Amino acid sequence: MSDFVRGLRLWFAPERIREEGDTPDYRFSLANERTFLAWIRTALALIGGGFAVDQFLPGLVQGVRVGLALGLIAAGVLCSLRAVNHWVRCERAMRRGEDLPTSRFPAVLSLVVAVVAVAMVVVVLFGWEGR
Repeated sequence: MSDFVRGLRLWFAPERIREEGDTPDYRFSLANERTFLAWIRTALALIGGGFAVDQFLPGLVQGVRVGLALGLIAAGVLCSLRAVNHWVRCERAMRRGEDLPTSRFPAVLSLVVAVVAVAMVVVVLFGWEGR
């Protein structure tokens, strides 16, 4: 079984993670869980922001409004999926005594949010309605 499939199975059966390596200091596992919860809060904020853009900016050109909203919602969905994946990968690495995994996802998420923010600045500066 590939490492990806095994990791994906751990999303839905986290008790199986105990089969790997040694139990780390519980403080590290709890810190890993707090990081997971921070990612989930970020995902919820992005999704909420996407809905807010769609619902509270009716004067904005529909294509722009929907594009900005979908960008934020998609970033939230990806963030929530990445949260559980990161939690599993870190927990496995700690149990195995390996270095924690690195990821480019924070940089990608930051770029997506920055692009949407710049688009919002342009919309605010040049008006809400299409001309």
